[in-house]
Amino acid sequence: MSRLPVTWQLRAVLAALLLPAAIRVMSLATLMTWLTPRRPTAVPLDERALARWVTRILSALPGPWHLSCLNRSVVLYHLLRAAGRPVELCIGAKQVGGAQLAAHAWLLLDGAPYLESESRIVTGLPVVARFPDALAPSA
Repeated sequence: MSRLPVTWQLRAVLAALLLPAAIRVMSLATLMTWLTPRRPTAVPLDERALARWVTRILSALPGPWHLSCLNRSVVLYHLLRAAGRPVELCIGAKQVGGAQLAAHAWLLLDGAPYLESESRIVTGLPVVARFPDALAPSA
């Protein structure tokens, strides 16, 4: 098991403290635009170690920072894109009876769920949002 460099640990802590709060005060589309670098440069990084660290941080935080699929996905999206990984963030949802909604946020890499511990949740959920938006004009 590779050790995550301290600089990436600190970046993850900062992202875990800022991004879940940002999700609640701005539109997700605007936030994702800010989090998607224009020209990411690939850097060496153990993505699995990063995902474990982010999960650990979010699990220890209270309130709006707590571990949820959306918080985890947004934080990892930001960090992995900054490291030059071409991940995408997907949000899927479907009505499961009455007014109940089943929803999940996850990352994709090369069209497959990435760093997702429960890939069975992803199966069968129609994607209602995907970032970066493939239909959006590039800047």
